[in-house]
Amino acid sequence: MEIKFNKLIPELSVSDILKSKEFYLSLGFSILYERKEDKFCFLELDGNQLMIEEVNEHWNTGVLEYPYGRGINLSMEVKDIDSIYRLAVENQYPIFRDIQIDQYRVGDKLYCDKQFLIQDLDGYLLRFVQ
Repeated sequence: MEIKFNKLIPELSVSDILKSKEFYLSLGFSILYERKEDKFCFLELDGNQLMIEEVNEHWNTGVLEYPYGRGINLSMEVKDIDSIYRLAVENQYPIFRDIQIDQYRVGDKLYCDKQFLIQDLDGYLLRFVQ
């Protein structure tokens, strides 16, 4: 299988690769490939690519403490936001910002996004947008 890699692919350090994989798979992500010996997994959902790797001191620029990724949210455009939201609620993941429609001005145009935000198990803020 040939993978077309996006030009920008966030890689998140996670505290427990197995629990994080379960979290992302439960929201509809699929595994494109993984290196179990490195505790690494490459995930995809509707063209959004994400890498997760258990903390290993290779990439740390400082001390990691919960919540990881402070000051960033990962915005992912998805095809069916309602089903992802439903999965998040069914799995009892804490909703950071409930599903809503927001308007954003870009130049002289107004865009409407339906979106919601949750945090993954390590506190990374995930914004799902349709």
